[in-house]
Amino acid sequence: MTGRGDPTRGRRLPVARHGVLRQPHPLMQVLTVLGVIAGVVVVSAASVVGYAAVGLVTDFAANSVALEDEPAEPPSLGPLPGPITMVVTGTDECEEEIADSFGGRCKGADAAGKLNDVNLLVHISDAPRRVTVVSFPRDLMVPIPSCTSEDGTIAPALRKQQLNAAYGHGGLGCVVDTLSELSGLSVPYAAKVTFGNVINITDAIGGVDVCIAGGGIRDRHTGIDWPAGMRTVSGFEALQFLRTRHGVGDGSDLGRISNQQQYMSRLVRKLVSDEVLTDVGTLGKLAGTAVNNVTPSDSLANPVRLVQIALAAKDVPFDDITFLQYPTLEDPYDMARVVPDYDAAEQLWDALVANQPLQLTGEAGKNDAVVVVEPPTAGAPTDPPADGADPGAGETPVDPAPPAEGTVVLPESITGSTAAQETCSVGNVGE
Repeated sequence: MTGRGDPTRGRRLPVARHGVLRQPHPLMQVLTVLGVIAGVVVVSAASVVGYAAVGLVTDFAANSVALEDEPAEPPSLGPLPGPITMVVTGTDECEEEIADSFGGRCKGADAAGKLNDVNLLVHISDAPRRVTVVSFPRDLMVPIPSCTSEDGTIAPALRKQQLNAAYGHGGLGCVVDTLSELSGLSVPYAAKVTFGNVINITDAIGGVDVCIAGGGIRDRHTGIDWPAGMRTVSGFEALQFLRTRHGVGDGSDLGRISNQQQYMSRLVRKLVSDEVLTDVGTLGKLAGTAVNNVTPSDSLANPVRLVQIALAAKDVPFDDITFLQYPTLEDPYDMARVVPDYDAAEQLWDALVANQPLQLTGEAGKNDAVVVVEPPTAGAPTDPPADGADPGAGETPVDPAPPAEGTVVLPESITGSTAAQETCSVGNVGE
């Protein structure tokens, strides 16, 4: 079997679940898609209503990165025809202001490294519009193609390498090429944020409320010792929450992805809330912060293109915004790593190409890291499962109704949730 059945074909992934929400403001809908890069589209939305200055857009374009599959310049303002595919990566660079907090990662020979530890593929279909966000484990062992870095250096192809080495191998374009080959999808748009950038974006909106279930989170590796319940994280706490692995679920990187997806979902809720949308000062601050904290591809540096992408996603209902975690198998040569489950992923990529609706049958979060909770009443905070309660009791069963005609029922190995669901992270106090 060729194409998606071999190491250079398309695959897919699982994600976390989220609660029932009202439909967001049209020009902010794309925020639901981009999570930590949501501020990029805030810039485009803000420019439409007059908040973004020309100088900000100029600064944004000055830091852009060229990609191989970049489209032509947008001819006019209006929804961008689909499909639209974008890669968003988060790197754990040892920035001066946070290096001391990274512990051993930022000391010795590893200090100069730049690892793409967060890797998202965002797909917006053509009409009818649907949004799918696929998260790829950093420990996924995949082929990395030959890449040309920004300075023109050509790095050789690697037959099997950990995914988070792609950025160091050839920059943002190399991450894009790797995920493009893995999925079989052309990727004309991309953006990169560092963990330090995430702190700044979170602070610009006054923090993000996250939910902790179980007995709380304790992780000596990131310095977390937090009780169960709702917690507003900002500044370095936001970075701690995103980086914790040992403190949630079974302590695996797969569990950490689900935890990060809860953060992204709740960041989106904050961004599309009246608290941000109706506050000109907050919106303007976020626009400026995004410009100074996101490295876009050249194709995203055009403000008209940003608005077109926002308009393309503006009417997508939360039930059709799906967060998934790429399906994996244990690496037979290294139990600490995973390899692609190509057969399971094939069903996802085929569905995206055919623009078919998806039905999830897998759990909300991988490796017991998150649990679905009942949606709160209007204006009320989420109540996480009580200490000592079975966190799995909140798992949402699959809708018993038969799927609509044309719906692709994904295998249980593809875990995830929709934006119409809400999750809490299952704390692990053992570390």
